[in-house]
Amino acid sequence: MKIDWVRSYCMSLPHATESLQWGDDLVFKVGGKMFAVLVLEPAPVWLSLKTMPEDFAELTQRPGVIPAPYSARYHWVALKTQDAVSASELKPLLRRSYDLVFEKLPRKTQSALRA
Repeated sequence: MKIDWVRSYCMSLPHATESLQWGDDLVFKVGGKMFAVLVLEPAPVWLSLKTMPEDFAELTQRPGVIPAPYSARYHWVALKTQDAVSASELKPLLRRSYDLVFEKLPRKTQSALRA
């Protein structure tokens, strides 16, 4: 998986935005809330995203997937390498992260984005 693929997929989701934060982290948001963080410089993790509690437990049992630093209590996981999960697995994980964040947005924000 390439950085370009993740960026392209995240930006294809409705109303997704991106910004550089914390130096060289590419942060993807919907309604101003993060749903994925892609690290552009060499670091201990490559990509972080939100998961369901049951997926969090399962994913963090895998080699190369850890609780995300600073946000694990919110069920975020971090992939240490680009091959920690396959591309076919990553796409639905990114979509689920997006959906989880969208669902937690205030109803007014959700309505405005849908309009």
